[in-house]
Amino acid sequence: MTESGLAAVLFDMDGTLIDTEKVWEVAIRELAGSYGGTLSDEARAAMLGTSSEETMRLLHADLDQPWRDPDEGAAWINSRVEELFHAGVEWRPGARELLAAVRAAGLPTALVTNTGRSLVDIALRTLGPENFDAVVCGDEVDHAKPHPGHYLAAARALGVDPTRCVAIEDSPTGVASATAAGCAVIAIPHETPLGEVSGLVLASLHDVDVATLRNLVGAL
Repeated sequence: MTESGLAAVLFDMDGTLIDTEKVWEVAIRELAGSYGGTLSDEARAAMLGTSSEETMRLLHADLDQPWRDPDEGAAWINSRVEELFHAGVEWRPGARELLAAVRAAGLPTALVTNTGRSLVDIALRTLGPENFDAVVCGDEVDHAKPHPGHYLAAARALGVDPTRCVAIEDSPTGVASATAAGCAVIAIPHETPLGEVSGLVLASLHDVDVATLRNLVGAL
């Protein structure tokens, strides 16, 4: 008999659980300034939820400086964000409460992010490493979101079928990644409009409870 019902909840990090997008923006705009340019709002919006490689491509194109070394730029941003992360990160509204409710219900959880391990380890001081049964970071998979690899890796680590998981995301890129992996998706828009995306779109994590999560994948 095929198992049914919710098997796990998979959480994006940046912009979903913690409000780090502004931190990334500080670093990216500082780097643009060091290059003698100013990042446009359009380019910044396009960067949300993307990989560091795509962020660098967009930055260099926006500044009309395609000759810049993307690896050097990404390393500078990562170092600057690490400094800012150490100063503390803030929970998104409703995130702490939802995570606590999911854990209290005994549901397995994973943190699934494009962000690299060094920064995630700092963020986990706020999020609590004990709140996640698996952590999948951007530098631990072959492809960045929107490739489904992050979510497929998280499901494998938890030993569950991705189609029995709910992913919680805030960006079109993340929603596309989770959808491609076969997960049900709840999208909570934050810094960028979601547009037409699959899944359940809600205004806040305060609108999500365990019953909502279970209903997305059917009754147990």
